[in-house]
Amino acid sequence: MAARRPLPVTLKLYAGLTGLGTPLFGALLARRLARGKEDRDRVGERRGVASAERPAGPLVWVHGASMGEVLAVLPLIERMRGRGLNVLLTSGTVTAAKLLAERMPEGVIHQFAPLDAPAFVRRFLDHWHPDLALLVESELWPNLIAAATARGTPFILINGRMSPRSYERWRIARGTMSALLERLDLCLVQDAEDGERLTNLGAPRVVVTGNLKFDVPAPPADPAALAALAQAIQLRPTILAASTHAGEEAAMIAAHRELKRATPKLLTIVVPRHPQRGGEVADLARDAGVPAVMRSRAQLPDRGTEVYIADTIGELGLFYRIAPIVFMGGSLVRHGGQNPIEPAKLDRAILHGPHVTNFAAIYSQLNRARGAATVTDAASLVSSLGRLIADPILVKQMGGAARATVDKLGGALDRTVAAIEPYLVQLRLKG
Repeated sequence: MAARRPLPVTLKLYAGLTGLGTPLFGALLARRLARGKEDRDRVGERRGVASAERPAGPLVWVHGASMGEVLAVLPLIERMRGRGLNVLLTSGTVTAAKLLAERMPEGVIHQFAPLDAPAFVRRFLDHWHPDLALLVESELWPNLIAAATARGTPFILINGRMSPRSYERWRIARGTMSALLERLDLCLVQDAEDGERLTNLGAPRVVVTGNLKFDVPAPPADPAALAALAQAIQLRPTILAASTHAGEEAAMIAAHRELKRATPKLLTIVVPRHPQRGGEVADLARDAGVPAVMRSRAQLPDRGTEVYIADTIGELGLFYRIAPIVFMGGSLVRHGGQNPIEPAKLDRAILHGPHVTNFAAIYSQLNRARGAATVTDAASLVSSLGRLIADPILVKQMGGAARATVDKLGGALDRTVAAIEPYLVQLRLKG
């Protein structure tokens, strides 16, 4: 188990302030409920109140913040369930919970993660008593880690990453971060750069295992829904803007207006990262004079539809299969980019903006292999889309290069399982 020094003053102060501020979390949850960011029937879980019984025997607790993180660990969870281990999976978003209801392996328990207040954390741990905790990517909550490790629970960071921006922030408070990282038994990271940053911040045991997202199967698509959408679209040229953020939908709608001059039958599908923004995107299309319909209203595009707003959860696999050209959102605005691995696994030609720090390594490799290309602004988005629409052979070549690139980068799942194997063996012996 990792050596532990006493908590520094900063973490004690954090624990004290979050403890004193616990009553304020009620207002926070109320505001999140009003915005649709919490599940009204399960909001007690955010206070550590369990809505399920703990199973008998050893329990592995896996925590991922949102949809991308939890999808990345589902194959690992399947491996652990195959060994007969009980698994509790927690997440922090309603979107992830809805998707997990459809894709979670059988027998896995899902709960919303408790907010990082001492009372909520204590209540959560008193009920679940996890025997091993696996945190996904960068979910380092101080009270949670300190309380659980004080009870003897081994903590492992899996698929870990540390962005340059986060690293620079944490360097200012290196002592605080070091005390937190020292409480982790092991840090399994996506690449050498992530490993170097965490090591510099004080992580004692760091192993590069690769990115689990490369081992996740291509996202599924309901066959009936795929057939219905394909029938509605017919042979219209179609482009997709996936996981878009505010500012990008307006750019795509403007690009559509330009592109339809040369391609009158063009259909643009827009999938906002946050489905609740569907109405906002529809308003943008209406204001631009572009006919649009919304999937959340059970509408399919007809011949008069120019923009199809796919404001639903868990259907990206459907739209990736429909559109051979994909613009990945979160990249024209300063968000850091969205994960391009899923469209690459489905042989899609990928465009993205310059702001991809969250996935810099994979975008760099896709660009070098000519499976993806960077657009710098709205004008280059139009020109790049226009070139691809006019050149199906280029689209096919880019899609093949994208698929070959991500296929070569797999193997993180096996390396992660091998790294945590001693812990899993101990759990099985304990059981």
